[in-house]
Amino acid sequence: MIVKCIRIFFVSFLFIPQSKAQLCQGSLGDPLINITFGHGANPGGSLSAATTSYQYVSNDCPTDGFYTVRNNTINCFSNTWHLVNADHTGDGNGYFMLVNASLQPGAFYLDTVKGLCGNTTYEFAAWIMNVLLPSSCNAAGTQPNLTFRIEQTDGTILQSFNTNNISSSATPTWKQYGFFFTTSPTNSDIVLRIINNAPGGCGNDLALDDITFRPCGPLISCAIDQQPISTLSFCEGTQHTNTFSCTTSSGFTNPAFQWQSRNSAGVWTDINGANTNTYIKTFLQNSPPGTYEYRVAVTQPGNINYQQCRVYSQPFTIAINASPVTNAGNNGPVCEGGAATLNASGGTLYAWSGPNGFTANTPSFTFNNILLSQQGKYYVTVTNQANCSYLDSTSLLVRPSPVATTNFVNVTICAGDSVQLLAQGGTAFQWSPSAGLSAANIYNPKASPATTTLYKVIVSNQFMCRDTATSNVIVNAKPLAFAGPDKIIFKGQTLQLSGSVNGPGNYVWSPATTISDIHSLQPIVNPSIDMDYVLTFMPTSGCGIASDTMSVKAYQGIFIPNAFSPNSDGINDVWNFSSLGACTEFEVFVYSRWGQLVFHTKNIITGWDGKFKGELLPGGIYPYYIKTCMGEGSIKGTVFLMR
Repeated sequence: MIVKCIRIFFVSFLFIPQSKAQLCQGSLGDPLINITFGHGANPGGSLSAATTSYQYVSNDCPTDGFYTVRNNTINCFSNTWHLVNADHTGDGNGYFMLVNASLQPGAFYLDTVKGLCGNTTYEFAAWIMNVLLPSSCNAAGTQPNLTFRIEQTDGTILQSFNTNNISSSATPTWKQYGFFFTTSPTNSDIVLRIINNAPGGCGNDLALDDITFRPCGPLISCAIDQQPISTLSFCEGTQHTNTFSCTTSSGFTNPAFQWQSRNSAGVWTDINGANTNTYIKTFLQNSPPGTYEYRVAVTQPGNINYQQCRVYSQPFTIAINASPVTNAGNNGPVCEGGAATLNASGGTLYAWSGPNGFTANTPSFTFNNILLSQQGKYYVTVTNQANCSYLDSTSLLVRPSPVATTNFVNVTICAGDSVQLLAQGGTAFQWSPSAGLSAANIYNPKASPATTTLYKVIVSNQFMCRDTATSNVIVNAKPLAFAGPDKIIFKGQTLQLSGSVNGPGNYVWSPATTISDIHSLQPIVNPSIDMDYVLTFMPTSGCGIASDTMSVKAYQGIFIPNAFSPNSDGINDVWNFSSLGACTEFEVFVYSRWGQLVFHTKNIITGWDGKFKGELLPGGIYPYYIKTCMGEGSIKGTVFLMR
């Protein structure tokens, strides 16, 4: 069955590919007949019996004398045909008639078209593709050669057109062929006959699509407001009145006019009373954005009410462009001294203005270190791609920031003492670090840091704006004096003391006798008797006074006890020779009566407990030998171990 439908579209005759065709050079009407063969899944249905003498097959590769209706053709005859995957419009589901010519030339398509206007010129056109690859049939395949013939129903030929050979191409290529004819004044029904002039065999394989009949008339030339244009564009919210006017070239005697508009469904409808070559249209201020289309139909007098007789002008397109949908804003309220960002959206161009003569042309911008004087209303004109603008605004609020102060920048305290911090300038306070503070969230905490600490306070006001200040608490340590370890000397010797303190200040030794310099930490002393030396330190920090005592024992000579009783009664349990501590070097040897070494010490003032290898030795006489630093050189004697 032939699929026929009216499809409304506009293509200027000046831009129709005219490959060996004689297409209409004037203005065209809408397609009255448009045989598209339909669309859908493969295969398409067969044509009516009166349309073709060829036989229908459902597969996509018909043999000689056969045809099919498909939306593609794949792998035909060992890939000697093109792979066609869409109809001529590019629709992958669009059907086309695929023909493998019969061995004998002859008509393969026949159709009767009814309802045309009498004595009216029409354009006939069809799209053809040679599906044979150039290399097929040893590059000598038969090329399709078609004759299109328009006849009256009595067989009278009104017009015919021959395509000549339709050459093969390297890629699938659709070509449009057509011509125009004029119907009889008394008989408007016609017969379309498509004749295959070449024999079948290897080649002469073609696809046929979109057979159309359209009225063809004089060229319609149009203008808007006397300007040779077909489009206008303006922005919503303004009122415009436009005059559309058209004239026709020769061809119609006293032509009739009918203006049309296209609705949102894409359907053209007549405008009542618009029957001259001029149409005046007023677009009101509240006309909604969108595309408005108008055209004029022209026919011979008396035929204006018949769609099949009309030709149409190119459409006038009026675009009412929407104003940009804007969104202007900011990140406020912001605190004085902070960063304030203004932004807008909805367009491609931006023009800002604001307080203090401010201007900018970017969608967003940032004020760093914002001032109170920069708060206020900012305006932005946003322009979109259609050059339509909208004025938006945003109000920026800047809150005053507090001025944080503290009661001191630096203060010095002694270790263990405290000092009161004090902050002002706001309503809320937060100190850090919190270590050593009585509280971290009050304006006047007590600080007792163990070491020097820089305290920072964040002061906030009622707007939650903040400022910071600092107080440095310098902690001085309590004074420490160390007179050094106790010493042992022999009468007549000198000794250097080794005192130390923990900071700057004044220090003094007492007593002042037998000492070289009471204000030196390492003075020289030479007491002839036992003496205690006191080091007193008075630091410049004012954190008190410290003192320490060391003792110097002055022996008149070396004294070695001759007996001891290691019985753990706490009395004379150790053979002690402490006077040897005055020597820089000494060495003690103790032997049993058989000459065995049972005790030895060197440079250590450690007495003998009467043991050998952890075992108690029996009481008795034990010889000893001592090397000393004294002029005597060495000392020999015995010691009695009492049990």
